[in-house]
Amino acid sequence: MRGVFSVFLSLCLTLPGFLLYGQKSALLLVDIQDFYFPGGSMQLENADLAGMNAGLLLDHFRERGLKVYHIRHRVESGGDIHRYVNPLPGEAVFSKDEVNPFLGTGLTAAIRSDSIKQLVICGMQTHLCVEAAVRAAHDQGLSCLLVQDACATRAVQYEEHIIPAKNVHFSTVKTLQDHYATVVSTQELLRKFNRYVK
Repeated sequence: MRGVFSVFLSLCLTLPGFLLYGQKSALLLVDIQDFYFPGGSMQLENADLAGMNAGLLLDHFRERGLKVYHIRHRVESGGDIHRYVNPLPGEAVFSKDEVNPFLGTGLTAAIRSDSIKQLVICGMQTHLCVEAAVRAAHDQGLSCLLVQDACATRAVQYEEHIIPAKNVHFSTVKTLQDHYATVVSTQELLRKFNRYVK
C-alpha cells in the first residue's frame, strides 16, 4: 500500500496543472497597472523590479499550461495592465472596485470552477490589494504562496509619521507570513518549479 501511495504522490507532483505539494495551483496577479509605474499617477517604489519578477512567474505558468488570473482596479487614467504582465487572449481578467479582488468579481467562481487549491499571489500594493487578496484567499480555504519580491508599495503617512515603503512592505509580508501565507522570493519559487513541475 505504501508503494502505491508513493507512486500516486509522485504522479501528483508532476502532472500538468500541479505546482507544489500536489495542489492544483494558479497565479493571481493583482493590480499590476500602468499608474503604479514611473510616470504614473501613483508611482510605487521598486515597481519595475516587482513587475519584471511577476513577468517571470507569468512566463513559467504559461509554459506549463497553468491557470492565470489577472486583477485590475477599475480606473481610467493609467488603468491598463502593465506590459510586463500583459494578458494573452483567453486569460481571465477581473476588474474590481474594491480593495479585495474577490468582492464584486467572478474570481471566486473561476477558482472553484478550475478546482484550484493553491494561489501564487503577487502584485501591487503590498499593504492594500495584495494583503486583502491573501487574507481573503486564505479565509476561503486556499493555500497561499506570496512572492514578496514580485510585490511593491509606497511610503504612507499617519499623522506626522512617515513610514518608508520598505517598512510598509516588510511589515505586511511578515504579518501575512505569520498567519496567512508561505512567503517566497521569485527565484525560490522558480527553483520549486524546476523541482516539482515537469
